[in-house]
Amino acid sequence: MLLFVDCCISYRGDRSRSHALCEAFLESYKKAHPAEDIEVVNLQRMALKPFDQFSTDDRNALRNVKAFDAPIFKLARQFRRADRIVIGAPLRDLTFPAMLRVYIEYICVREVTYHYDNGVCKGDCMAQKLAYLTVSGGEEPEENLGTEYWRQLCQRFGIKEFCHVEAYGLDTRPEEGEAIMAAACEKARELAKSF
Repeated sequence: MLLFVDCCISYRGDRSRSHALCEAFLESYKKAHPAEDIEVVNLQRMALKPFDQFSTDDRNALRNVKAFDAPIFKLARQFRRADRIVIGAPLRDLTFPAMLRVYIEYICVREVTYHYDNGVCKGDCMAQKLAYLTVSGGEEPEENLGTEYWRQLCQRFGIKEFCHVEAYGLDTRPEEGEAIMAAACEKARELAKSF
């Protein structure tokens, strides 16, 4: 099963460039893997609430008694069992939109997606690969914190292969915007074939 985490937030709506990049990947993936199921987590439709003191306490209480079938762990269980994972989001404030950070809080669950063994973090996720697809109207920041964030999360989750495709400078270089986007979409299609 391929898990697609859709955080393609844009004022452009149906013309979202991050969504176009993800669609290029997904269409190519479906052609290369016609029998494989794709599950979609649409973060805009879910409206996840950030954890506060009380919800954190409630979640910890459930974790302490190993009640991992509770609804609060549903996203973590889904993330853990996925064979491959694709994350799509625009670059926002050097990383990604806040709702993706909230999603990460839901999937980072000790004894579901990772555990500690003698003080060493070990991943428990089934996925062998995770791809992070992102776009920005501005230029690529010197340190792409969003990409690096997902690279490190892969290490925590035990996901061995991390891939990424970016399209930057879409507004700062408007004369090149179409070409930049086309090149990124082609890279995404190629990645999807062997993903």
